Amino acid sequence: MKYKLWVRRMSISAPKMTVKSHLPWPLKAAFLALVLGVGGALAMSIYDLGRDFTGHKSGVSKQQLAELNDKISALTAERDRFSTTVNAAESQLNIEKATQEQLSQQIRTLEGENAKLKEDLAFFEGLLPNATGSQGITIQRLSAELLTPTQLRYRMLIMQGGKSSSDFVGEVQLLVTATVAGKSTVLTFPAANAVAADKAAYRLDFKYYQRVEAILPLPEGAVVKAIQAKVLEKGQTRAQQTTNL
Repeated sequence: MKYKLWVRRMSISAPKMTVKSHLPWPLKAAFLALVLGVGGALAMSIYDLGRDFTGHKSGVSKQQLAELNDKISALTAERDRFSTTVNAAESQLNIEKATQEQLSQQIRTLEGENAKLKEDLAFFEGLLPNATGSQGITIQRLSAELLTPTQLRYRMLIMQGGKSSSDFVGEVQLLVTATVAGKSTVLTFPAANAVAADKAAYRLDFKYYQRVEAILPLPEGAVVKAIQAKVLEKGQTRAQQTTNL
């Protein structure tokens, strides 16, 4: 009994022991610096990650941002200047192209007119001897060509020789010999039943000469053999000429 009481008393009165770890202060400072450094690095990493995620870049100062803005403004101005130059050059190119097309068209027109004048000159030069011949009406250089299977173009010059002081008034008549549907046919222009407006195209009224040319309509499938031109005055034949095709 005494023994148990002694043990209990001993357990109550026994002093408590606490084990504490004592580190030197240089190690504590190094450890604290390490913790702060890792924490700071981790915080900066999280901050940079957040900026990168939102489209911002870290480590850019206000001065660098200002320099970047200046470069962007300079590049934008250069782009605008270059764009303006390109647009102006394109507009100038379009103007030059349009001008060139107009000049080409004028050249083609002048060449056509020049060729026609040369043709007329050669045509009239070949007629000069006949123009000084005896008095009367003559047909010079009757020609004809098929433009299409149903179109016949003819040309001729009708002249009045000598020293006539009065104008010649009459009409021209064309007789086209052709084969139509296997039969030989003579087509007359203007037709006997032609209206006055159609006959007006065949009227002659000149003092020295009159150039006559036109396109005659042909029946489908007609094969032209020859064309004869007649100059009529009051129903009387004054001149005639025939050419074969």
